[in-house]
Amino acid sequence: MDTMQGIKRTCYCGEVTLDMKEAAVCGWTAKVRDKGGIVFIDLRDRSGIVQLVFDDNTERSVFEKAKTVRSEDVLVAKGVVRARESVNSDIKTGALEIVVNDLRILAKAQTPPFEIVSDSKTNEELRLKYRYLDLRREPLQKNLIMRHNIARVAREYFYENGFLEIETPMMMKSTPEGARDYLVPSRIHNGKFYALPQSPQMYKQLLMISGFDKYIQLARCFRDEDLRADRQPEFTQIDLEMSFVDTDDILECLEGFVKRLYKEILNVDIAIPLPRLTYDEAMSRYGSDKPDTRFGMEIQNISDLVKDTDFAVFKSAIENGGSVRAIVAKNAASTLTRKEIDKLTEYSKGIGAKGLAYVRWVEDVSSCSFAKFMKEGELENILKTLGAEKGDVVLIVADKDKVTLPTLGALRLKVAKQLDIIPESWNFLWITEFPFFEYDDEHGEWVAMHHPFTMPLDEHIKLLDTDKEKVRAKCYDLVLNGVELLSGSMRINDPALQQHMFEMLGMTDEEIAAKFGFLVDAYKYAAPPHGGAGIGLDRLAMLMCGCDSLRDVIAFPKVQNASELMSDAPSTVSDEQLAELGIKTVSDKE
Repeated sequence: MDTMQGIKRTCYCGEVTLDMKEAAVCGWTAKVRDKGGIVFIDLRDRSGIVQLVFDDNTERSVFEKAKTVRSEDVLVAKGVVRARESVNSDIKTGALEIVVNDLRILAKAQTPPFEIVSDSKTNEELRLKYRYLDLRREPLQKNLIMRHNIARVAREYFYENGFLEIETPMMMKSTPEGARDYLVPSRIHNGKFYALPQSPQMYKQLLMISGFDKYIQLARCFRDEDLRADRQPEFTQIDLEMSFVDTDDILECLEGFVKRLYKEILNVDIAIPLPRLTYDEAMSRYGSDKPDTRFGMEIQNISDLVKDTDFAVFKSAIENGGSVRAIVAKNAASTLTRKEIDKLTEYSKGIGAKGLAYVRWVEDVSSCSFAKFMKEGELENILKTLGAEKGDVVLIVADKDKVTLPTLGALRLKVAKQLDIIPESWNFLWITEFPFFEYDDEHGEWVAMHHPFTMPLDEHIKLLDTDKEKVRAKCYDLVLNGVELLSGSMRINDPALQQHMFEMLGMTDEEIAAKFGFLVDAYKYAAPPHGGAGIGLDRLAMLMCGCDSLRDVIAFPKVQNASELMSDAPSTVSDEQLAELGIKTVSDKE
């Protein structure tokens, strides 16, 4: 095998220009085309591809060596840069080539288990097994480079705005944060465990108490929960916290980051301030607390129009404290046939609704699933109020609001995708004033929706014990095209209020001391007003790269069952290791 002695890379493959007289490049062999008297090699690195040429004028030993090169061999080549006769407009260097006078084969490759091309048809499971080969493909390399640049811009922006990057522990005390902890057994303290952080929440609040009024960290977080396309057991947050601020200060700072990021990375101008909706407004209009606002089809309340009809489904829903709501799918009648509407009905039942009423207006007279219950003029009045016209389809759900709204919200998205009416755009939206509590039907009680450090709206503190349904929190989510990117809140800094919050969660003094004693003690020494947020770096990168899965923007991701196919993690460990930790495993049979 050759060495690089006497030759040094002058530039990356994709950065060679015609201004250069000579270039020395390194990389992997993407393609070899042996035409007999002339050999072409496409050399690839993270920046792109450049064509190497070996012809009659090439020294014979170099030419013969070129004929032995195979796909994925590692090469270094030096030669003269010249213009190509036939330009390849698909690559940056398509107007030039390097006539090689020095070629070194640094490593020979076995035939890879799949072809390393941009539009690979190989199944993902095999590509993940050989992830180091999959990562040679241009799309994944571009994704990871963009992810790097997102992280770079984040650091630069927050540094410039006075934030300090401070690392918080990766092994911490297990505290309740919503998902299961990943636990780390202690060898020194047998029978005791660290937890990997679900977030740096308490530590960053302690940093505010310590006087570091602007904290930033690209924090690794871990949650043992079921996976999906936009969820991984380990993920990265752009995590921040600020003191002596209110909600508007934090949102303004984050908007500045979004504007800077999109301009620098994608050359897209994002108008700020970003629009805001309260949670109640978002649910009533879109049926979701992370609505996709790139298209209309907003939910409309028709309860007043149908409360006196003879249709028992509508009447009973309203009489039981619910509502009747609808969405109008414009020009959808040809796509949403009766068969398709039946499928939507089954879909609605699958997510909690009792059924789905509809009006499908194809002919001059509309087809209505509940027409026989309508008095003269009632249906026409409903259609007129909804703004429905010939060619439209109206979908209606009647039930308690906690059923009608999310059902219609899900139908809205499903139908929009069927109709292909969602435009390509970047619709950012703040959702604010989330409910502080939610009602648990199973246990018949109100439970907190957020972590116990979340601040209620000032005017709602007095309602904490008397009217939990009305209490709203000083928290906020940033939503992009229907995906939650960021979640944050103002934090409680009053020890008495914090103690009351713990008690409202049903925690005894002993439990409070055991789980949060160090934070409770810290609050006794005066905490500034503070708040913060965590931005999902993985999700942000996924959306900016135009990907459908987090796996496409993470170098070595986990799959659905939280395993890593390449290294075969998780794996068993030796009995000796377990004995040191004072742990014994239990088999399925036991």
